[in-house]
Parts: sequence; C-alpha cells; structure tokens
Amino acid sequence: MTIAPTERATEPNRAVGPSRASTADRVECAACEPSASWAVGQVCEECGGRSEWHRGAACPRCLGPLVVDYRRPDGPEAPLPSTWAGRPATLFRFAELLPPLPRPYRDRLEFPFSPLRRALRLGEQLGLDELWIKDDTVLASGSFKDRPAAVAVAWAAAHGRPWVGCASTGNLAAATARAAARLGLPCIVVVPSGLPRPKLRIVRHLGARILEVNGSYDDANRIAQLTEETRGGGFVNIGLRPIYAEGSKTLLFETWADLSGRLPDAVIVPLGSGALLSATQRAQEQLRSWAGAPDPPARLIGTQPEGCSPIVDAFERGDEEIRPVERSTSIAESLAIGHPASGRSALRAIRTTGGLADRPRRAEVVRGVRELARWEGVYSEPAGGSVVATLRRLREQGALRRSDRVVLYLTGAGWKTPTAVRPLGTESRPVRVDLRRPELDSWPLPTDDSPMGGSAW
Repeated sequence: MTIAPTERATEPNRAVGPSRASTADRVECAACEPSASWAVGQVCEECGGRSEWHRGAACPRCLGPLVVDYRRPDGPEAPLPSTWAGRPATLFRFAELLPPLPRPYRDRLEFPFSPLRRALRLGEQLGLDELWIKDDTVLASGSFKDRPAAVAVAWAAAHGRPWVGCASTGNLAAATARAAARLGLPCIVVVPSGLPRPKLRIVRHLGARILEVNGSYDDANRIAQLTEETRGGGFVNIGLRPIYAEGSKTLLFETWADLSGRLPDAVIVPLGSGALLSATQRAQEQLRSWAGAPDPPARLIGTQPEGCSPIVDAFERGDEEIRPVERSTSIAESLAIGHPASGRSALRAIRTTGGLADRPRRAEVVRGVRELARWEGVYSEPAGGSVVATLRRLREQGALRRSDRVVLYLTGAGWKTPTAVRPLGTESRPVRVDLRRPELDSWPLPTDDSPMGGSAW
C-alpha cells in the first residue's frame, strides 16, 4: 500500500495542536531504545492546561479529563504516511501518535490490523454506493477493546505497576486479561452481575480474578475506583484512562490507511462511555494536521440504543450536561453505561464535526444484528446492530446521501452475547438418510424466493 503525502490541512484544536517541540523534548521509552512517540505529557480537555505525565485521569487544576499531548519535533522528519507504510501492519505502526511504549512490551502485544470490508450487499439494501465495515469482531478477544487494553497494559508494565485491572461489561475484561497474560501481570476485573456467561468464560481461561458486583456497571466502576485508590495497581479505564483511550484512535488510523489516505464522509460509532467516539475525533484531527489528510473531517455519528442513552439525551436537549441513567433496560449491555466518563468529550466531537446522535429502538437493533449476519456474514453483538439501525434511520430521514462514503465500527463479536438476539430461519430437524436410496427431493434445501435472497432454509 502506498499513501502519497499531501498538502497539510486545517489545524486541530488545542488538545492536539500542532505545537512543535525541540528534539530534546521527545519522550524516550523506559527500557531500551528512544521512542518514536511524539507524546510529551498530558493536556486537559476542559481548561487546556498542559502538564507532564500525571498519575490519574483528572486534571489537577480543574478536574477535567486528561488526554495525551503530542508535539511534532523540530528537524527533518519523513512524512508520516510513508513512515507508517514501511512498518508491519500492527497496532503499533502508528507509534508517533501513541504514548511512548518500550519495544519489549510492544512486541508481546502486537496484533494485525482488523479488516476494512466493503459492505456491498448491505449497502445495496440501505441505498449507499460506498459502505464499509471496520470489523473488530475478529480481534483476539472478540472486541475492539484489545486496542486500548494493549496500550494501557504495556504502559502499566513499563512503569512498574504490580497488577492491572478494569471495570467492564465483559469486552474490556477479556481484552485486559489477555494483555496481562501476555505480559505476565496479575489481573483483576470488576463486572456487574448478570453478564452473559461466554463473556466471563474467556476471562477465567485467561487467568484473571473476577469480582462480580451486585449492581450495574456504574456500581462496578465505583468499586474499581475504590480498589485502585486503596490497593494501588492500575485499572486501565480509571487511573490509566488517558493512556488507555489512545489505543482507540487506531481504528480510524487503520481505516484512513486502507482508504489510501482519505477520510470517510461519515463514521457511525457505538456510544458507551463516549471514549471511542472522542478518540476518533482526536485521530482525525491529528491525521489532518500531521499526516496530510486533505479531506474535511468525517461527520461523527454516535448510536446508543433506547434503555440507556445519556449521551444521546444530552445531544437532543442541546446542552453538555450528561444526566446519569441509574437503571438500564438496554439490549446492548456493552453500551449500557449510565455515567459515561467521556460523554462531554463525545458530545463536543459530534457537534464539532456536524454529526448526529441517534437512539434506535430495541427491535431496530435486533434487525441490524440479523442484517449484518445475513447480508455481510458478520455476527455482531447488539452494539453492531445499533450501528446498522442508525444507518438505516439516517438514510430514511435523508441525513446521509447515497453518495456518502460511510464507515461502520463493529466493535464486538456476537458469540459473546449468544442469547441477546434470536436467529431467524435456522430451525433444524433430523433427516434420516438411507445411503443406498437417498431421497434427495425430501431434503429441506434453500429456495430462491426465501426472504433473505436464498440464504434462508
């Protein structure tokens, strides 16, 4: 793949602004070699205050959320597109725009790109000429959480944390446990009760200790915060959250590379905590400033099903106040976060890019899961169904045009939530076959006039 560098585009906002640092300011890895990372510390998304690496996720001045601060070093630098194209196609190809991580830890956690697939059949059904699926259901733990977990756990190991952990609805638990196992760190995951058993089975196989809290995800998150404050260690989505969130940028970095250095017109992103959508916005700002992406920013569209949608609620009210949802009835438990830590950041990203926030109904989410499976061969958890449901709704409303290049983020595999959506048209019955006289005409073969284009039995 060759990506030609292009003219530098619009400058990003202050949180990732293109300020330049001297070569002496570049951060070096804690182990064996200088880092390619351009990270120089952290910056507050609320007050804009910059600081060196700070333990914790909140700004010491205003308690706003911290993100990693990058500065391009002075001196001659090869264009990022050509630099990245010459590296192995793994998560850490984009080292300049990730936190500094020592090589030994990176090597143990690298994994290949997830595929960006052209969704021809689904696009035909929904009236889009160019629809793409960024399919993170194929990653090792079955979800995109492998990305932020790899970055945060590598950082924790490099900085001497004795153990790692997370608060999770299941996907992050598996990803954190996997990364911890690769690096030989003890791991504890705090989860709400009632999660699908397959989500916890993989965590047990990976050797993590599970603490099930009799309550919601937000209750589990509070227990995890208390544990980190009193017992040390590092919860990747609590005290290590600024580092952790950077791994999620790589979905857009990979998408941009696979689209030959172009940004899509719109990206539809599941909303849970809001971290993935806000990281996607930082990623495209950095690409436009430092990698020569010539396009206008992609419209960022968030989707959060009915039953627990505090970010969508705030968007519809037209303010930045996130009103917590105390009790979820959402079909998508991976998105059912009543107190979204990055909700305000996600709202700003949606509004800055001219995007939208949508709340599909339960039946629409179920339909989306089935359509992904039948039309594109992807078995997704309900978060993926929510993405497809929002796409269908926006096409019907005319908010997306047929000519728009749209990318869907599919963030979790359906095998983790096997009872959430019942399959259609897959009933089976035993057929007794006499091999000496097979009665082929009696077999229940597919029919051309089946409702899913010949794929139903």
